[in-house]
Parts: sequence; structure tokens; C-alpha cells
Amino acid sequence: MCLAFSQEEDYQFKIDSIEKSFNYEYGTISLKNDIGQIKVPEGFKYLNSEQSEKVLTDLWGNPKYPNMTLGLILPESQGLMDDNGYVFNIQYDEIGYVKDDDADDIDYDELLVQIQEDTEDENKERIKEGYPAISIIGWAKKPYYDKERKILHWAKEVKFGTDEINTLNYNVRILGRKGVLILNAIGTMPNLSLVEKDIPKVLDIVKFSDGYKYKDFDSSIDDVAAWTIGGLVAGKLLAKAGFFVIILKFWKIILIAIVGFFKPIRNKFLKMKIKNTERNTKELTK
Repeated sequence: MCLAFSQEEDYQFKIDSIEKSFNYEYGTISLKNDIGQIKVPEGFKYLNSEQSEKVLTDLWGNPKYPNMTLGLILPESQGLMDDNGYVFNIQYDEIGYVKDDDADDIDYDELLVQIQEDTEDENKERIKEGYPAISIIGWAKKPYYDKERKILHWAKEVKFGTDEINTLNYNVRILGRKGVLILNAIGTMPNLSLVEKDIPKVLDIVKFSDGYKYKDFDSSIDDVAAWTIGGLVAGKLLAKAGFFVIILKFWKIILIAIVGFFKPIRNKFLKMKIKNTERNTKELTK
């Protein structure tokens, strides 16, 4: 009993040491290339792109790819190693000017069925690559497009393999002149109420600079995106990049990282994650 207690203290010490190594920022932060600013609201903290990339790759095990993050936003009281909570990853994708003409005509229930069917079709390939099948259970938050502010947000409830606890995938897209600012939060469904509570603040976190705003579009020189509002919700924007694989690694590798420290601790939730990601866990703990 004493040994188990000392082990827990040791693991907690290691986690605290990792958490203290991060340098967070507050206030207004300019994004690279002056595309916009991050205004960190009260109760939140920002981790810059360099540190965030290390978190995503070195700590959580994501494969590195270009423009994977402009930084992470998370509640001030929450740590990056916490197993309860969420983190918003900020990205920018210069896909062009997204027309929103279809926003009022989209049947989101019909779109959900299409997404579910597409996901099922793609599961064979995922299983071949060693990832569990994915099921889109439904909308955790039905898509809503604020036409005045040019902000689209929605959430899906996702089931990975045989996991007992479903994953929450909360998406925010801020439309601009040359592309979209992306905020993706991955957590578990029990975190939905927490994310919903914070969403009004999160929607105002990232804003385009003058010259990059949606209203600054110039049809004579600017490119129009191949995607519309419906396409963004359907995930067509990221389908070719392996969107769900990114989700899998983004959230599940967090849990695997935690397992590396808390393996001896009896935690049913973590044990379930270990079982479903055994192959990846072994690779990360070699």
C-alpha cells in the first residue's frame, strides 16, 4: 500500500514537472504573418506555436506536419496532462474565400447521414492502417452559422472502436478573405457541458487582421474556395489529410501519454484506453 502511494506521488511529481516547463501567455498575441490576433480571455491561457508543436508531437505523439498549430488555448486552471478537460488547437488553412450562400439551405440531419455513411466507407482503410473503426453517433451540437460574424461551429459525438466513453469533437471555423481560422477541441462526451459553457468566450478568441477579414474579399484578385459551409461541416476540407486519424492521435495520445506516468494506478478509464490502443502504447513506451 505504501509502495503504491509513493509511486503515485512520483508520477504526480513528474507530471507537475512537465506542466511547470510550459510558458503560457496572456493578453493579445499576434499570429504569424499578421493574419490575425489571439485575444486570450480571462480564465484562459495560451501556449505559443513552438511549444504547442512540441506538445502535439513529442508529448502526445502526433506525426509532425506543416502548419499543424498556431498555438493551444485552454482553461487557466487546467493542465496539458489532465485527463479531464479540453484543449483548443488553433490552425489556419488558406483554402480561399468560402462562399456562404448555401448556409440557409443546408439540411443538417441529411448531412449527418452522409457523414455517417462516408465514415463507414472509410473504416476499412482505417482498420488496415491499424486504427479502430470510427462511428459518428450524431451531433453533440447541431451546426450553427453566424452569418453576421462569419463563424461556423458544431460538435460531433464520435465512437472509436469499442470504447465505452465516446469522444467529443467540437469544431469552430472563422471565415476570412483567404481562408479559415480553425479551432478544434477534442475531449470526451462528459466534457460537453464544460466546452459549451466556454464556447461564447472561445468564439471571440481569434480574429482576422484588417485585410484578411471576410469583408475584405476582392473578387478580381482573390481565390474562391472549393468548399462551402456544408463542405466544411462534412469534413471534406480535411478528408484527404486523414481528419479522423488526426482526431484519434490528438485525443488518444494524450491518454497514452498519461498512461506512461499512471500505469500502476487503478483507473478504469485509462485501462480501457490502454486496451484499445495497445499497439501504439507499446511504441510510445519503448
